[in-house]
Amino acid sequence: MPDCLTLKKSNCKNCYKCIRHCPVKSIRFSGNQARIIGNECILCGQCFVVCPQDAKQIVDETEKVRVFLQNGDPVVVSLAPSFIANYDGVGIDSMRAALKQLGFYDVEETAIGATIVKKEYERILHEDNRRVVISSCCHSVNLLIQKYFPQALPYLADVMSPMQAHCADIKRRIPNAKTVFIGPCVAKKDEAEYYAGIVDAVLTFEELTNWLNAEGITPEQEVIPNDESRARFFPTTGGILKTMAQNEPGYTYMAIDGTDNCIAALRDIESGKIDRCFIEMSACVGSCVGGPVMEKYHRSPIHDYMAVSNFAGKRDFDVDQPEPTAIKKVFEHIERKSAVPTEDEIVQILRQMGKFRPEQELNCGTCGYNTCREKAIAIYQGKAEVSMCLPFLKEKAESFSDTIVKNTPNGLIVLNEQLEVQQINKAALGIMNLRSESDILGDQVVRVLDPGVFIEVQRKNRGVYNERVYLAEYKRYVEQTIVPDKESKMLICIMRDVTDEESEREKKEEISRQTVEVADKVVDKQMRIVQEIASLLGETAAETKIALSKLKESIADE
Repeated sequence: MPDCLTLKKSNCKNCYKCIRHCPVKSIRFSGNQARIIGNECILCGQCFVVCPQDAKQIVDETEKVRVFLQNGDPVVVSLAPSFIANYDGVGIDSMRAALKQLGFYDVEETAIGATIVKKEYERILHEDNRRVVISSCCHSVNLLIQKYFPQALPYLADVMSPMQAHCADIKRRIPNAKTVFIGPCVAKKDEAEYYAGIVDAVLTFEELTNWLNAEGITPEQEVIPNDESRARFFPTTGGILKTMAQNEPGYTYMAIDGTDNCIAALRDIESGKIDRCFIEMSACVGSCVGGPVMEKYHRSPIHDYMAVSNFAGKRDFDVDQPEPTAIKKVFEHIERKSAVPTEDEIVQILRQMGKFRPEQELNCGTCGYNTCREKAIAIYQGKAEVSMCLPFLKEKAESFSDTIVKNTPNGLIVLNEQLEVQQINKAALGIMNLRSESDILGDQVVRVLDPGVFIEVQRKNRGVYNERVYLAEYKRYVEQTIVPDKESKMLICIMRDVTDEESEREKKEEISRQTVEVADKVVDKQMRIVQEIASLLGETAAETKIALSKLKESIADE
C-alpha cells in the first residue's frame, strides 16, 4: 500500500465501490477487505473520494510540520494555486498572514514554480524538436505512464513539477529552508517522498483547515489583484496552455483531463497515431480544482474555475529562470509484477463464476471490473474473489432457496401487504388441490384460505405457531405457522399436512370408544349374573364390580 494512504479495516464493508472507480484496478480484495496494491496504484485518490465508509485515509503530516517549526529553521509554504477555490474570498496575502500566525517563515504561491515549468516547456518545444510532449505536472499521470505505458515515457516532459520547481527555488533563495507544499492532491505526498530533498512535507487543504481551526485562526476575506500572476491558471483544465505561447509551427496544443481520457490518449500515442503535439494531461476531471482532497468534497466545477480565473493575472510572474539541468527530472519505468493467465485458465475461472457460455458473461461491472474476463484475470492474480460476482451469487442463492422451497414436504405461501399470493410451492398446491402456481399467484389469499388469521397476524405484527386447523373445503387438517417479515412486510405461511395423523388419531379414538362400549356391556352382564348369585358370592361381587369399573376407566383413558 502507498505510504500516504492507509486503510481502516473495520470500516471496509466489501461494497466494491473503490474498485469500480479505480481507473487501473489497483485494489485487491481478500478476506472481505480492500487492499491497495502499491506497485500498481497511481494515487489518483478516487478510492478515497468514493469510499462511503471512510475506510481509506490520507496520512496526516501536520505533526511532522510542527516539528519543523520547533527546530528553528525557516519553514516556507508553497501554496497550490487551487487554494483560491478552496478558501472562498481569501487571497494570498490573507493566507500568508494566517499561516505566519502558525509559525511559518513565509508563504509563496506554487504558481511561481508553474511559471518556471511552463517556460521550460516552451524551450523544449522550440529547441528539442520532439514529436510528442506530455506535461509532467501531474504526478498521477506520471505514475500512469511509468507503470502502464512505458512506451510513452520518452514523450513525458523530463521537467520537475511546479511544486518541485518552486520548492527548489525557495531552497536556492533561503538558506536552510524547509519547504511545505499545501494543496488538493494525494499524489503530491508520494512525489515529495520519492524525490527526497526538494519538498520536505505535504499537507492537504483539510489538514491545514483543521490546524487553523484548532488554533482559532480565521483567514481574512480579502483578495488583492496582481496582474503578474498568469500561472495561477495551472490548476484548471487547459490552464497550462493558457500560460504558454502556443506558437511553435506544426504543433497541436491540447488539454486532456480525467484518467480514462488520459489512458485513451496514451494508447493512441503508443500506437503512433499522434504526432507533433503538446498534450497537457491531468488525472482529475477539471484538473487540480477537481482534486481528491479539495476540502469541500463535492464538485463545483464552474464556481471553482471562476474563482481561479478571476484570481489569475494576464502576465507571468517575474522569476529567475534556472538552467534546464537544474529542473530536469528523470522518469523510469516502474515494473508491475502481475502474472498473466492462459486462455484455459481464464475459461476455468469463468466456469467457477458460473459462466459456461459467452452469453452468461453479463459484463455488468458490479464487481468493479469492466468485463467478466477482466474479473477472471484479477482472480488469477489474487486481486479478486469469485464471490464478488453479484449475478453469480444471486443465481446461486436463488437456486439454493428454490431447491429448498420446491422440495420441502411442507406447504409454503408468501403474501404481500395486500394479502396477495406472491409465492407458493408444490406442497401447498397439493394441499389446496390447485393445478399450478398461475392459478393463484397475484390473487387474494381469500380465494383459497380464510384470511382471518392472516389479518390478525398483520394487525398485531406477531406470528402464530403450530396452530392445528381443519380446512373443510379441502377436507384436510394442517398445522400452520404464520410469521410476519418486518422488513419486507411479507407474511410467510408454513403448513404441515397432518390429515393422516388426524385420521389415525380419530381411528384410535373410535377403537377406544368401541372398547368402552363392549366393556360396559360386559360389566352390565356381569352385574346381572352377580345379582343372581349374590347370595353365593358375598363380598366377591363388590370386588368384581370394582375391578371391572377400573378396567372400563382404563380403556376410556386410552
